[in-house]
Amino acid sequence: MIYPWLEPVWQQIAQHWQQQPQAWLLYGHPGIGKREFAEYLAQALLCESPQANHQPCGVCTSCHLFSQHSHPDFLMVTPEEAESDGGERKLAQIKVETIRNVLDFAHLSAHRGGKRVALIYPAESMNTQAANALLKILEEPPAGMVFILVSHQKDRLLPTIKSRCRQVVLTMPTPAEALAFAQQLHGEKTADLLAFHGGAPLFSDNDSHTQLRNELIPLLVKPRLIAMLDYAAAFDKQKLALATFLDWLAKWLLDMSLAQQHMCAMYYPAWQNALNEITAQIDPLSLFALIDRVNALAPYGKHTLNVKMQLEDLLIDYLNVWQHKHT
Repeated sequence: MIYPWLEPVWQQIAQHWQQQPQAWLLYGHPGIGKREFAEYLAQALLCESPQANHQPCGVCTSCHLFSQHSHPDFLMVTPEEAESDGGERKLAQIKVETIRNVLDFAHLSAHRGGKRVALIYPAESMNTQAANALLKILEEPPAGMVFILVSHQKDRLLPTIKSRCRQVVLTMPTPAEALAFAQQLHGEKTADLLAFHGGAPLFSDNDSHTQLRNELIPLLVKPRLIAMLDYAAAFDKQKLALATFLDWLAKWLLDMSLAQQHMCAMYYPAWQNALNEITAQIDPLSLFALIDRVNALAPYGKHTLNVKMQLEDLLIDYLNVWQHKHT
């Protein structure tokens, strides 16, 4: 399916349907429907009775096989499932063995006599060996083979891979579109949740995440050492990834820096008054130093670090920033 805010992008693709590349790179903000758009494109490429604007018919044999996730000429490539006992902390990767299977698939003859399509989502989850293996076939793709790469962070892809794809940005909905769509699913707290997710409406309201995040913010407003250490232990007990906490904290720190500039909060608008109050006396240099530290940890957000220790250090650093008043 294609969400309403992405219809203009489809119209642009349809207008140039006869000049299709053999490799696409669809990229944009998480939570706007990139995967659904990519699957729709794949179905259209395989459809045997395309409709107006090259939309898939939904009724031909090819479309039926696609809807049943059994089309022999379509391959979906996603990261390996994380081990259950590791929670969300295991780094999900597409490994070279998986891409070698893609290469084997690419050289097969099409069962339905049309194209073959491989969809890689998210493309930045390929490790270095996998990305290099894919690059080789992107340089000389077999006839009739189409690659669709989908990315949340295209800057993490090899420049040589990006250069061999037709890059298409999938756009965010307008604030009004996003709010109207998300309200159908999330009710009265939609505005706050939508702000936290950067205006992208296709977010999942994870109850355990929301509860922990709701416990964190009052602690950031009035930090207390013992309570912070208790929070680090509670977070660690849930086996959540460090990346999750870094996301929450980075957004709060950004809103603090905006408040110092007398600007509106982006991610925690419900806490605007508290942000204005606590940032009025905080040293900007100390705040920026903590932001830099959080950003430096981001690449390790899914690695097997001692998450509890990392949280304790970050929260103590935050407490020090909070106590570092202007003189």
